[in-house]
Amino acid sequence: MAIALNDLTYCVLTFGCQMNKHDSERVSGMLDALGATQVTELNDADIAVFMTCCVREAAEVRLFGQIASCKNEPLRSGSPLDQRIIAIGGCIGQRDGEELLARFPHVSIVFGTHSMASLPGMLEDRLQNHLRSSDTTDDRGIPFSDLPQKREHAWAAWVPIMTGCDNFCTYCIVPYVRGRERSRPIEDVVAEAERAVRSGVKEITLLGQNVNSYGRDRYGEPRFAEVLRRVDATGIERLRFVTSHPKDLSDEVIDAFASLSSLMPALHLPFQSGSDRILRTMNRSYTRERYLDLIAKLKRACPGIALSTDIIVGFPGETDEDFEATYDLVRQVGFAQAFTFIYSPRSGTPAASMTDEVDRAIVQARFDRLVGLVQDQAYRFNQAAKGETIGVLVEGASKRDERILAGKSPKNQTVHASIPDGVDIDELIGSIVPVRVDEARTWYLSGTVVDG
Repeated sequence: MAIALNDLTYCVLTFGCQMNKHDSERVSGMLDALGATQVTELNDADIAVFMTCCVREAAEVRLFGQIASCKNEPLRSGSPLDQRIIAIGGCIGQRDGEELLARFPHVSIVFGTHSMASLPGMLEDRLQNHLRSSDTTDDRGIPFSDLPQKREHAWAAWVPIMTGCDNFCTYCIVPYVRGRERSRPIEDVVAEAERAVRSGVKEITLLGQNVNSYGRDRYGEPRFAEVLRRVDATGIERLRFVTSHPKDLSDEVIDAFASLSSLMPALHLPFQSGSDRILRTMNRSYTRERYLDLIAKLKRACPGIALSTDIIVGFPGETDEDFEATYDLVRQVGFAQAFTFIYSPRSGTPAASMTDEVDRAIVQARFDRLVGLVQDQAYRFNQAAKGETIGVLVEGASKRDERILAGKSPKNQTVHASIPDGVDIDELIGSIVPVRVDEARTWYLSGTVVDG
């Protein structure tokens, strides 16, 4: 007797960046359209889809451990399968392809970043013909918006405006697994944003590996500022975007923070190192002075803007002087949040062949010192919110206390507040409520919901 997809359950496990989260929503949309039922726990899933990331070595090792352990996880009671179907997608799927089938005999399907549309057919081959298969072809015939999508939250939408990257930073694997830059037609981006607004979405996040270079491949010059203006005109309440490369951040985009009411006062702008020598080795194409000039312009356009960043510690050849330049840049900017990483080589990138490795103990000491500064700055930044009443987009109840709501401020700070008496959290999820901030900690604000 043939097994149909509408007899099966599935779980999508997502690792890595926001683009992977969006890709997971596309995978869920396809599986829902085929009749499968989504579950949240791996043990309840007949089909487990791993949407993978290969940017950090430690995360990759943990992922492979989880995939390996699936071999021994029993199927749910009543499953029509004799073995769980495991699929690997995302960047590791694109990079390793059929090697994953050889490494993990219990894995049935591998698909790449450009071949998500192949997943339904590969599942049918697995169910009907017991075939294991891999597809990492670059199918440029499938537009972004032609795949079904099942958003994780009804009130928030990821809207990709481009994929790929042309920057080839020497430490980064992304251009090799996501490909070169490809921009969507601006009309398609705006149309998707309009549909999201009509469906009740309160917050749109525009996605791309380097949104600031949007349109260069299609129109001959970047047109990201125009995208921001046109999406703002859809009536969306909150607009955000990731990720920005400093070398392409234009004055026109910076000015949008002052002129567009929906554009939230928060920007993620990775600088990676404060040393010009290391930046050249990384192929980052800007200088420390250029980065600080951008920060000054952003603070003039949007006073109080919440700036976040990515920083790599221990890049090959990093000296004490190089690290001090990084530490000093962080001290000068005053970031609201910073994601700090110890450098890990990625096979296939130019940096992986660099031999001037920094002693691990020295790197750890630098890292710990930098983290301390980052935490101090985050705490100081949040203090400015004390006593203010801010709009909080409610995401749900706190994981620690179901009578406490959790949400995000315009500056992307996590905010907690007691749920008003007589109000159910389901009534608040997806709405923007006014919260008076009574307390500010390093990583969150807490306060009281006030009458709006």
